[in-house]
Amino acid sequence: MGSLKAVLKHPDDFYPLFKLKMAAKAAEKQIPSEPHWGFCYSMLHKVSRSFALVIQQLNPELRDAVCIFYLVLRALDTVEDDTSIAADIKVPILVAFHQHIYDRDWHFACGTKEYKVLMDQFHHVSTAFLELSKSYQEAIEDITMRMGAGMAKFICKEVETIDDYDEYCHYVAGLVGLGLSKLFYASGTEILFPDPLSNSMGLFLQKTNIIRDYLEDINEIPKSRMFWPREIWSKYVNKLEDLKYEENSKKAVQCLNDMVTNALIHIEDCLKYMSDLRDPAIFKFCAIPQIMAIGTLALCYNNIEVFRGVVKMRRGLTAKVIDRTKTMVDVYGAFYEFSSMLKSKVEMHDPNAKTTISRIEAAQKICRDSGTLTNRRSYILKSEPSYSPALIALVFIILAILYAYVSANRPNKIKLTL
Repeated sequence: MGSLKAVLKHPDDFYPLFKLKMAAKAAEKQIPSEPHWGFCYSMLHKVSRSFALVIQQLNPELRDAVCIFYLVLRALDTVEDDTSIAADIKVPILVAFHQHIYDRDWHFACGTKEYKVLMDQFHHVSTAFLELSKSYQEAIEDITMRMGAGMAKFICKEVETIDDYDEYCHYVAGLVGLGLSKLFYASGTEILFPDPLSNSMGLFLQKTNIIRDYLEDINEIPKSRMFWPREIWSKYVNKLEDLKYEENSKKAVQCLNDMVTNALIHIEDCLKYMSDLRDPAIFKFCAIPQIMAIGTLALCYNNIEVFRGVVKMRRGLTAKVIDRTKTMVDVYGAFYEFSSMLKSKVEMHDPNAKTTISRIEAAQKICRDSGTLTNRRSYILKSEPSYSPALIALVFIILAILYAYVSANRPNKIKLTL
């Protein structure tokens, strides 16, 4: 019912949502017939439907490499995230994980739901990995080794300082940016980007996730996961978990705003990285998550709901981002629009207000200087829709009939391109 209300409130979400649904169905139909590749792409759809959709746009060779890269790191992350595994067992697995990907027989029981399936049947991932070209294998192995070592380091080390925070985010996400840059370069379609730019692409996404997932992480059983740096949160409360209590709401929001302000520092590098991409499919693959990140930060900023539940972009807005993101014109426009939304929420009595505004304005200047902000469609409706419920219901019926017709007339045999 919540999704229906959101669509009724934003009727221009209809078409992007419909297109997204059809694209997702088409992607699911293109699962390879080989058992190991079929497992990998099926698992990709289960652990990240949006990623599985965007990855389809890449050329087949690069698509396979990115799919395996994602699943290897997702498996590594599953080991790290499982708080029920003792440190003396977890650390050796993390450190040696880059060797396990060459072993067709290796698997390890951990995680829950689809992640448990991934770990139990990891031999499928290893088998597919061994079919990649040597250049892709070497890039994936290198990043897996460095990430596993970094994760192991932070199993026994808390995130105390902002430098620790940046280092942790580098290991778990910045290295993903470096690895993707290596894969893009190995495919022959892109230049090899400087490490600092690739690192920022990962840090911007990871810091957004850490901010958004505060409540889930702090309530983790049997042990809380604490990624917010003490250097920031200790200015507001005595213990990180104190932020979730209602009596600390004012301090919690100030701490949240401090965290968002910290993440904004990576925008300039991200815009530079994306502006230098040459391949349209790779560009879209990289740009969509970055726009989602700035949109999520805009929603989280000054929002006490981060400490009460889940704050995320509505599905219709996500569908719009996926549908409309094609060039840097769209990226500059989206970043300008979401940063303007964030700026409108800044209250000058906030302890970090001046820094927040300074970083927002620096990002907006880059967008303005591009000279591309005039002719684009807005992601955010500025006024309430005037469509009647009867008209909206009619549109739903038409879309349902169209969807049923297309599904019924789809050929039974799909030619696989993977």
